[in-house]
Amino acid sequence: MQHTPPSIAELKLLRRPVRNVNQEHIEHLTRLEHLALWITQHVGTMGFFIIIFCWTVFWLTFNTLAPASLRFDPFPGFVLWLFISNMIQIFLMPLIMIGQNLQNRHAETRAEADFEVNIRAERETEAILQHLEMQNTLISKILEKLDK
Repeated sequence: MQHTPPSIAELKLLRRPVRNVNQEHIEHLTRLEHLALWITQHVGTMGFFIIIFCWTVFWLTFNTLAPASLRFDPFPGFVLWLFISNMIQIFLMPLIMIGQNLQNRHAETRAEADFEVNIRAERETEAILQHLEMQNTLISKILEKLDK
C-alpha cells in the first residue's frame, strides 16, 4: 500500500494565517509605553544631541559674555545648570531602558513569527520532496514497463 503525500490544497488547509507581529506589537502597547518609545526614539538621535549641545553652548556663552544686567543665570547658575542636566540624565536612563525592553519584546515576537514561517516552509519543502519521490517512483515503474 502506497502512502500518497498530502496535496497542496490539503497543506493550505493546515496553514494558519500569517500574523503581522509588528501590528500586533503596536496594538498591545499602553499609552505610557507609546510615550516611552517616542522618547527613546527621539532622545537617541543626533538632532536631540545637537539641540542640547547648542542650548548648553548658548546658555554658558550668554551668561559669561553678555552684559551683567542681561545675564539671566550668573556664575552660581552654572552649577544649577549642571545639576539640571544630571537630573535629565537620571530621568532619561530608565525611560531609555523601558524603550529598549519594549523593543526587545518586539524583536522576540518577530523572531517567534519567523520561526513559525520557517516551520511552515520546512513542512512544505518536505511535502514537495515527497511528491518528487512519488514522481520518481512512478516514472521508474513506467520506464520498467516500457522496457518490457
